[in-house]
Amino acid sequence: MSDRHTSRLLRPETLTAIGIIVVAGCFLYATTDLRPISALLPGAMLAGLVVLAVALLVRDQRKASAGEPPVQLSSAPLRVMGAFALIVGYAVATDFIGFYPSTIVIIPLVSALFGFRNPLGLLAATVIVVGAVYLIFDFGMSQDFPAGRLWQN
Repeated sequence: MSDRHTSRLLRPETLTAIGIIVVAGCFLYATTDLRPISALLPGAMLAGLVVLAVALLVRDQRKASAGEPPVQLSSAPLRVMGAFALIVGYAVATDFIGFYPSTIVIIPLVSALFGFRNPLGLLAATVIVVGAVYLIFDFGMSQDFPAGRLWQN
């Protein structure tokens, strides 16, 4: 393999797209063990994520073939690392205190991390997202979300 091909495969956006495809594919496979109604949302979201990652991969490889240099993934790496830390914290918090309390906390935190700090806007976004999830899944489809270990006997 020549250096040109190696460098094309090691471009940050290409590696990101490949990583997303692999991880989403693994999670998509895991949805086969769920009931169809329970697998619908994660399956649709993961399939959409794969489609977007393929689009990213194709776009980046077209740029590489045109000779464009790879772009830096983030001009604020601490912000990206903070977002990943919040996602991990969200997963842990969801397990311990439940989906709804964790989501109510994470939406304003992630938004603030990326620069949106309007309190009224944060409140509105949180109410809309949590309310929509409740109405669609909990109320409309009778799907339960994790209640959290802390609240269980």
